[in-house]
Amino acid sequence: MKLRKNLSPIAFPVIFFAGVICLGAFLLHSPFALRGQAISWLDAFFTATSATCVTGLVVVDTGTFFSRGGQLVILGLIQLGGLGIMTFTSLAAYLWRHRISITDRIAVGEGLLHDPNFHLGRFLKLIFFWTMLIELTGALLLAVFDPQGFYGFSGLFHSVSAFCNAGFGLRTDSLVSWRGNWGVNLVIMGLIILGGLGFSVLTELQAHYLASNRPRQPGRRLSWYSSLVLSTTIFLILAGGMMIYLGEMSGTGRELSQSEALLTALFQSVTCRTAGFNTLEINRMTNVAILVMIMLMFIGGAPGSCAGGIKVTTFRALWAFLVSHLRGRDQAVVGRFAVDRTSVNSALTLLVFAFSLVVFATLLLDFSEGGNVPHAQARGLFLEIVFEVVSAFGTVGLSTGLTAKLSQFGRVVIIVLMFIGRLGPLVLLASLQSLQKPELFLRPEEKILIG
Repeated sequence: MKLRKNLSPIAFPVIFFAGVICLGAFLLHSPFALRGQAISWLDAFFTATSATCVTGLVVVDTGTFFSRGGQLVILGLIQLGGLGIMTFTSLAAYLWRHRISITDRIAVGEGLLHDPNFHLGRFLKLIFFWTMLIELTGALLLAVFDPQGFYGFSGLFHSVSAFCNAGFGLRTDSLVSWRGNWGVNLVIMGLIILGGLGFSVLTELQAHYLASNRPRQPGRRLSWYSSLVLSTTIFLILAGGMMIYLGEMSGTGRELSQSEALLTALFQSVTCRTAGFNTLEINRMTNVAILVMIMLMFIGGAPGSCAGGIKVTTFRALWAFLVSHLRGRDQAVVGRFAVDRTSVNSALTLLVFAFSLVVFATLLLDFSEGGNVPHAQARGLFLEIVFEVVSAFGTVGLSTGLTAKLSQFGRVVIIVLMFIGRLGPLVLLASLQSLQKPELFLRPEEKILIG
């Protein structure tokens, strides 16, 4: 009881995530999860972290190295990580006790629905229902478009992996074999987008759809928050797809037909923000396309979703903050409202923390993976390391092929990045700050010359 009082409710997801990862590593290290080859404890922890944090980076091939039992363990970890340990523990508490403390209720509300005043039980049941419905529908559609490639378990595995934005696949080449299949691509993209919007936006879209179909009732308007998430998501997908298309037209894109080039560019724009599937070989893409993908991976998806990154709301708030200063405004205006100062400060804090984390991790990997190699012999390695670091932080899972070549120290760095990226830097900072005593006084202020 004393420990519970000393810990903030926001710290419990950290504890539970660590527990699930440890359990997953133990199961993946067991003989029943393997196809004969042994796996080291470090690689088992790496795979368990990647699955639980719905990242998708792998040091061994999922489809050939693990048995069906191991693949089921990975699938379970993906599902737990996608829905979030906070969601599962709150749902379990509600079902067993039929009530939950006001502290936990507010913590879950702020994390998932950006509003502490909501019915927790109904919301969590809705999450579970829609998750199962979307994933089963996705599995059926994949089987329809390619019964050979997405039979039974394969279809379900890829559907769950896509909706949870994990990027784990059962084939070594991910989805390169289906890069010209519009049906498969559209289903996977649809699952990724739905999983990256956030549960609050999905439930509001459902309510909006039902209200619009009721006769003699005025149409229900989407909230400012949902409109912001949807408009920013659409902009990033289209703008990212266009830039990747232009970047690839001078590279591997020339080998594709016009329709395939457009489809693959759009697919990579969708998947590199959250998921980690790929229909193009990343190590053959141009530097322009890779740089665009790094920026999209850093941004990620929406809050309360299966996606990582600094989130689309943070990006939109920062962009509004920049525009407001260029126009001489005191407020960061987005649509019909202005973003409150607390949110802008949180966005700036998150940006600085995330950027610093990426730079520090890149520096560590530069030391461990190529610190003893002259620059002339390591051309391209820096970009590959930056890509790997941002992919891990954004829980994306794309790689230029560096993951399996990482040293043991490098793999530990990526494990820590995936863990922080899935929980969210602000959640981790809040957990650390909850253990500190706030200062009850203010210091005198002085101006400083900037620029």
